[in-house]
Amino acid sequence: MPVLLRAPATAHRAELVLRPWCDADIAELIEVYRDPELRRWVRRPVNDVNGARRWVTRSRQGWAAGSRFSFAVLEPRPAAADRLVATVVLKEVLPGREHAEVGYWTAAWARGRGVAPRAVEAVTDWAFARFAATGLARLELLHQIDNLASCRVAEKTGYLLQEVLPARTPFPRDGHRHVRGAPPAPRRVQA
Repeated sequence: MPVLLRAPATAHRAELVLRPWCDADIAELIEVYRDPELRRWVRRPVNDVNGARRWVTRSRQGWAAGSRFSFAVLEPRPAAADRLVATVVLKEVLPGREHAEVGYWTAAWARGRGVAPRAVEAVTDWAFARFAATGLARLELLHQIDNLASCRVAEKTGYLLQEVLPARTPFPRDGHRHVRGAPPAPRRVQA
């Protein structure tokens, strides 16, 4: 059964639906990657239909392996097909490993509307609920030091700046590591 997450609507924001990527997302994925600002920050840009198919295949393989969970973030539209607005990925999830990484991007047409923080929050909550029992205790969010928008998303979602990391290929600049710990387990009351 596929995982379906929701970030509920607010007074000023539409509901977001998060689900695994599928072939129906290919055309919109290509459109999203035409944005030069997005391409500036990603490691593997999508350039064409074949690249988009590889993206979707890699997403399916990650879900099947149980180690990488990539969500398409959609904004439902009443009179049209849902619109792709972002992605959030939970990666490097391994049994017994206490940390994993969260990554994301937002489509140009959805920036500045609180999409990324709401989607990251939904995946963060799901990750801790789903994987805490197998050892997940913290999530890390990494970005280049000059990616101020990603830094704001980290701060808004409770990921605290832990350290500055040296540049590493393919990223030419130093980076930030933000960390968020699992919420404390509920205390059991003895009767």
